[in-house]
Amino acid sequence: MRAVVHDPPWLHVIAAGGALPVDLLLPATGTTYVARVDGREMADLDGVFQSFYDGLRLPDYFGWNWNALHDCLRDLHWLPAEHRVLIVEAADEALPDDPDERLVLFRALLRAGRRWSYTRKPDGVELGRLVLVLYCDAGTVPSLREQLQSCWAEVTASPS
Repeated sequence: MRAVVHDPPWLHVIAAGGALPVDLLLPATGTTYVARVDGREMADLDGVFQSFYDGLRLPDYFGWNWNALHDCLRDLHWLPAEHRVLIVEAADEALPDDPDERLVLFRALLRAGRRWSYTRKPDGVELGRLVLVLYCDAGTVPSLREQLQSCWAEVTASPS
């Protein structure tokens, strides 16, 4: 019997055109930085790194490889905000010819989310200091969720 894996509260998988309550994204107070990247522009690794470099305004010392992206997402102090929202449009279309590398991307995002969670709102609701929103076509939501849950199981099984 397979264990049930739940999405962390700072991760949202939404069908294109879907909605998400704003209170799940934004803190009660403080500065928030919102970045958008597009999976359709991530046909290869160069596209992934360029998208994140441009969308998140990564620092100039970014090394254009997985370790560098992981380090920048793990740190985030270079981004002058108290809270961050990262929206990945067409997340299911990232690295279409390399599903193994797509899983590396998802694990990097999940590790960053895990690292930057949680803050507590005055009403007691926990809110991540990094909220991840992944959009995709409605038909691919189940597959994307399954991939993310598999990655999340791996991330939570390993030390942060």
